[in-house]
Amino acid sequence: MNSSVRNLRIGTRGSPLALWQAHHVRDLLIAQGFGGDIEIEVISTSGDRIQDRALREFGGKGLFTKEIDEALLSGRIDLAVHSMKDLPTELPQNIMLAAVPKRGDVRDAFISHKAYSVLDLPQGAVVGTASLRRQAQIRHLRPDLKVETFRGNVQTRLRKLEDGLADATLLAYAGLVRLQLTQHAASVMPVEMMLPAVGQGALGIAVRGDDAQMQDLLAALHDPETATCIACERAFLAKLDGSCRTPIAGLATLEDGRLHFHGMILKPDGSQVFDTARRGPAAQAAELGEEAGGELLQRAGPDFLEGID
Repeated sequence: MNSSVRNLRIGTRGSPLALWQAHHVRDLLIAQGFGGDIEIEVISTSGDRIQDRALREFGGKGLFTKEIDEALLSGRIDLAVHSMKDLPTELPQNIMLAAVPKRGDVRDAFISHKAYSVLDLPQGAVVGTASLRRQAQIRHLRPDLKVETFRGNVQTRLRKLEDGLADATLLAYAGLVRLQLTQHAASVMPVEMMLPAVGQGALGIAVRGDDAQMQDLLAALHDPETATCIACERAFLAKLDGSCRTPIAGLATLEDGRLHFHGMILKPDGSQVFDTARRGPAAQAAELGEEAGGELLQRAGPDFLEGID
């Protein structure tokens, strides 16, 4: 790595988890021999500022990236670190993903003082989560439970649980690992019970499309296996036109060079679920994801995702 490259500015959201992610990328760059200064710039996003409504009511997941994209395009920052599951499937013009580092744990953690797992919760218990994917899968597993919207960063949601606003919540286990908060997890849910969000546990590092120097610099942080799985999952999501209004789950894994994918769409009330699986060469990751999404659209019918709000 060329240590004489310019000093860098990393853009990130301001939550403790987002800051961990930005510092992690900084540490990876330093470990690869980067010798310049690296500043971390916190950028307030619309998604962070508006906390009193569900994301789907005011624009969806793109509101976690819009202001960071603007800072990147203006040259205020040189690279942006995102949770992959926050990234829209279509990036703005002249913004590209330069690196996808090695993925963390993909599973969801079940957090409760009253039960070891969602199956052990008493009838009528309240589960708090802002994720439509988690809400729908919980309702499918346990139609008797009450599900309420919980927004905020990891610490905020843990505090809401402590305050008795719900009997249980779900959080990405990778986030708890990164923040050293795994003691709060009553259990870690197997993916067979709670299929993760597309991109869960993975980071995406975005740069300007015309910044070849940054693209070269970040190549050493790229994990091809993770990127292959993410390509499959995001192609699945794009085919379904996935947004924060749509309960969609999907996970790709690699084994001996072959890709395994499981995808799912659900009604928000959990009453209907369509899922599919694909296996094939890693080189066909995106095609497999798109094909899986097309199958579910056909099986579910044209009206399945309409009217979801």
